[in-house]
Amino acid sequence: MSGILNSSIGRKFAMALSAFFLMIFLVQHFAINILSVFSADTFNEASHFMGTFWVVQYIFQPILILGVIFHFVMGMILEIRNRNARKIAYVKNNGNANSTWMSRNMIWTGGVILLFLGLHFYDFWLPEINTKFIEGDMSGTLANGEYRYFEELQHKFVDVWRVALYCLAFVFLALHLLHGFSSAFQSVGANNKYTRGLRGFGKAYAIIIPLGFIFIALYHHFNH
Repeated sequence: MSGILNSSIGRKFAMALSAFFLMIFLVQHFAINILSVFSADTFNEASHFMGTFWVVQYIFQPILILGVIFHFVMGMILEIRNRNARKIAYVKNNGNANSTWMSRNMIWTGGVILLFLGLHFYDFWLPEINTKFIEGDMSGTLANGEYRYFEELQHKFVDVWRVALYCLAFVFLALHLLHGFSSAFQSVGANNKYTRGLRGFGKAYAIIIPLGFIFIALYHHFNH
């Protein structure tokens, strides 16, 4: 593994694999959260299952956290190395003409997403860890015996400022994905007759998933 990460191609390949992993997680996360729009009971049941099933808690969750850390650390390493490699000023090269805004600012859109993850962990993950593993309450219920997940979700989207931050963060996520999706496939060598279709799918994914999360936040803000 260390040998692979010591090469530029190896680092990009590893970065792409971590990106695919996180994009799959985003779909799963969205699939559960969108349930809150259609059925509070179904959302509660799905959330309780994900929050108590030992495979998710003790295997998938640590892998996910490591995946996030790896992706952002590797992104920083690649950005630093790329900048160090561009020591010569290319007078005749117009960077704006040869690359998109998204590709030139991946480090900044990624940074905003990282800050958002800090807020998201503070809002949901840390309270969940405190309730289950510090207070020792694995029931997932309120005093009235109903599951607490839907009520806690709605409560987080009462404040306008938090909803605004969530929506802004998902706009940056869309910008990050618009370049990141196609870049990940290119890094693993997926340049073939399906490339055009993959790019189209990537653009749809980069718009639909973040837009879906924005819709969820706005829905709960106006319907709490």
